[in-house]
Amino acid sequence: QVMLIESGGGLVQPGGSLKLSCVISGRTFSNYAMGWFRQAPGKERDWVGAINWTGTTTYYADSVKGRFTISRDNAENTVYLQMNSLNAEDTAVYYCAEAQYWAGAQTMSNDRHYDYWGQGTQVTVSS
Repeated sequence: QVMLIESGGGLVQPGGSLKLSCVISGRTFSNYAMGWFRQAPGKERDWVGAINWTGTTTYYADSVKGRFTISRDNAENTVYLQMNSLNAEDTAVYYCAEAQYWAGAQTMSNDRHYDYWGQGTQVTVSS
């Protein structure tokens, strides 16, 4: 059984940083691309970014480019989302997701491209 478990969410002040983790079990992690999404209250789920199997290529949504960084440690079956310069608009539940195939940014931004999802972790940016 494939399981994705996010952690690291919490309350952070504007301008602060937070690092999310997503541990995957039940798969050969290094064979799969990973994505991060988020959903703010009352809004649709938005794509944050994605990383390929080896961690050598990443894509980001324009809203987070330059502030967020996705990385992975295949030995630890973990993908990370480092978030810097956080603002209130970043408040959301953050989800990691696994995709069988790596593709262009437009495809990786489509949540239908992903097969498995975590339960999400809440990030709240507030003073």
